Amino acid sequence: MNTEWADADRLADLREALVVAGDRASVAVEAPYTGEQIASIPDGTEADAAAAYERARDAQAEWAERPVAERVAVLDRYAERVLDARDSLLDLAQLETGKSRRDAVEEVLDVAATASHYANVAPDLLESERRGGAVPGLTKTTVHRHPVGVVGVVSPWNYPITLAVSDALPALAAGNAVVLKPAEQTTHTALLARRLLVDAGLPPDLLCVVPGEGARAGAAVVDRADYVCFTGSTAAGREVAAQAGRNLVDCSLELGGKNPLLVLDDADPEAAAEGAARACFANAGQLCVSTERLYVHDAVYEDFRDAFVGEVRDRRLGAGFDYAADVGSLQSAAQLRKTARHVTDAVERGASVLAGGRERSDLGPYFHEPTILADVTPEMAVHDEETFGPVVSLYRVESADEAVARANDSDYGLNASVWTEDTDRGERVARRVQCGTVNVNEGYVATWASLDAPMGGVGDSGIGRRHGDDGLLKYTESQTVAVQRGPRIDTGPLPTGLWARAMTTGTRLLSKLPGWAR
Repeated sequence: MNTEWADADRLADLREALVVAGDRASVAVEAPYTGEQIASIPDGTEADAAAAYERARDAQAEWAERPVAERVAVLDRYAERVLDARDSLLDLAQLETGKSRRDAVEEVLDVAATASHYANVAPDLLESERRGGAVPGLTKTTVHRHPVGVVGVVSPWNYPITLAVSDALPALAAGNAVVLKPAEQTTHTALLARRLLVDAGLPPDLLCVVPGEGARAGAAVVDRADYVCFTGSTAAGREVAAQAGRNLVDCSLELGGKNPLLVLDDADPEAAAEGAARACFANAGQLCVSTERLYVHDAVYEDFRDAFVGEVRDRRLGAGFDYAADVGSLQSAAQLRKTARHVTDAVERGASVLAGGRERSDLGPYFHEPTILADVTPEMAVHDEETFGPVVSLYRVESADEAVARANDSDYGLNASVWTEDTDRGERVARRVQCGTVNVNEGYVATWASLDAPMGGVGDSGIGRRHGDDGLLKYTESQTVAVQRGPRIDTGPLPTGLWARAMTTGTRLLSKLPGWAR
């Protein structure tokens, strides 16, 4: 392998940061490009999670007392270190995921931008804020923001740089500690991202990493958290939400998707086809916000179809630690099996393959061609189930209304895309699509990279938001302090009836004042 991180000693050096209380069974880690085992990690237990939380809580008490300016200075330095270490991060992320370098570089840029964003906005968001009081001039009301304590983050394998640390950054800025359970397949990538954060000045115990499989290590991390941030499947998300609910702690969950892309009758077919190819096959389709359903207006269907097929057939599929490939490998045998099962089931039930459709074992054990299916019907698994692989279904529609209705005919609601020459029209259509984020004339990057705006799903795609003000404030508890500086609000010495009449009159008058009742 053409990467320094395939060296066993370098990988072992990263594992020194893991919190493991005693000897543990191990979990094998393989390189998807070849299927070879490159390392193993300890399979974490409840004892490991308990040890991590003990260390994190001790560190958090001192961290919360630091001025916000000191905390965000760490994020500022981290952004620079991530960019400086770009090539090492890319090598390791590719080694553990099998993704193309083009897809991996998005992660590096995302983490650096997220760190800079919250370094800039956290001081204002965390500033105590005066609010309208019960009685103007007599009640002084202030809202303060306090950290929740220790945040438990459970991150997936598909974006191991971004999803391991981007949610942790605003939590740390808000004064919390973090216990992270990264996916077992990509733990080393998470550890390198953490090392850079410690190098930027973060006290090491503020970000503790518990290794292992989700059923045990992940559940133990969730069970001790003061707030839970989870990214993964809808089925696992339901279990996490139930566990958080039993503990009466809040959570944010970004889960599955069956994301639609709408091509309206006035769209440029070639531009839409180029954008759709990227939206469908980024990270070999292993992206929560990638497109799996295409609804194309009859007026442009043939032109779009032909252009889209050409775009997909031209995409370069391959392994390599350079920028030669457009699409990399699937991450595991399980991902390949599901992808192949969806394609086979659809074809056996009458679907047509317009492009791709084959496994490519000549390139590596888990490669599958980017695939376009037409004539997909509801009884096919690919119609409603999330594939999370390089497969998209193409549908013809007769109107924008039909496209919106079919886009909304799903239990999921994470991300969508609308293509049109009339961007005002595109915005109007986008507002009708029942997804947490909708892009106009882009697939997913426009909303994802708008870090000042919230991002998340509805329905089976999750609850809560990352990014934007919500992405930091969710890690805080608001506290309202009200100081009464004049007459009491209760009856005092007045007869109750007289007090009630006076308060009724006063309430009528106060309700007319701008900003009183807000």
